[in-house]
Amino acid sequence: MADVSTKPYFIRAIYEWCSDCGYTPYLSVRADDRTRIPMEFVKNGEIVLNVSLNATRNLTINNELIQFSARFNGVSREVSIPVDRVQGIFARENGQGAFFTVESPAALAAAPAVAEVDAEPPKPPAAGRTRLRVVK
Repeated sequence: MADVSTKPYFIRAIYEWCSDCGYTPYLSVRADDRTRIPMEFVKNGEIVLNVSLNATRNLTINNELIQFSARFNGVSREVSIPVDRVQGIFARENGQGAFFTVESPAALAAAPAVAEVDAEPPKPPAAGRTRLRVVK
């Protein structure tokens, strides 16, 4: 039997935990030619997306893709993200979540991607400073 990645299961679990606790789930994504995202919001090859029920429509998280519709500057856009491009899913309010290793595009061409959960959780942001900012 072929090994099945645990990454989509972690993503779904953290998403559900955020929703149950009243937190806002955010996805950190490494952009490449397979990600269907609004490229004008990509910075340094990455984008952070609010994937809460209030921010998305028709959200599906399966073992290969995360898909949904969302508004960017008032314009509805379809988003499609391969699970292997997700760097992390976390709660906006406290930074807790799951973070993964994502290979660079050159490394992906050389070897199949294997994502692992980081052994050490990220440190919460310093008091008085936020880790995220609103992009308009």
